[in-house]
Amino acid sequence: MFALSSLQDAQKVLTSFIENKDNVEKINSAINMMVESYKNNGRMFSCGNGGSMCDAMHFAEELTGRFRKERAPLAAMAINDPSHLTCVSNDYGYDVVFSRYVEAWGNKGDVLLAISTSGNSPNVLLAAEAARKKGMKVIGLLGKDGGKLKNMVDVAIVVDSPVSDRIQEVHIKCIHIFIEGIERSMFPENY
Repeated sequence: MFALSSLQDAQKVLTSFIENKDNVEKINSAINMMVESYKNNGRMFSCGNGGSMCDAMHFAEELTGRFRKERAPLAAMAINDPSHLTCVSNDYGYDVVFSRYVEAWGNKGDVLLAISTSGNSPNVLLAAEAARKKGMKVIGLLGKDGGKLKNMVDVAIVVDSPVSDRIQEVHIKCIHIFIEGIERSMFPENY
């Protein structure tokens, strides 16, 4: 009973997300933003905490590796280097672990995928702020009501659920759609 109930709950959250037509438009807008960046020699950066960091890593590795078929690697970095994270958090505090990385490596025209199920993670907020200052575009994968990050990003994709794991389940679907959309645009021969 528990497993079926859990699957049905996940289905309800996904169905609700799909029924909001703005979400589909925002996903397409995010894909277009990423493709435009790549076409102009830009790079993708991604960040998040806990499970969202795992999603940030998944996003980057699918781009530098491959998704469905062979293709050239695409420049993408998840902000997850343990030496960077521990150095910066020790010297400056955990709130700036992502923003310091963006300040060091981000360039105008790059894109930051900022992932936060609450939309209020201080280190993700500061990363978005740093990215904007660098002339980067920012896409937010958010949850609940979108939090403070919702108004700080170029595209805010918000999963309207109070439960983090359900939010993350939709986030990973969005990430796979981003990657497929990038590939369909840049490597149409693979589709």
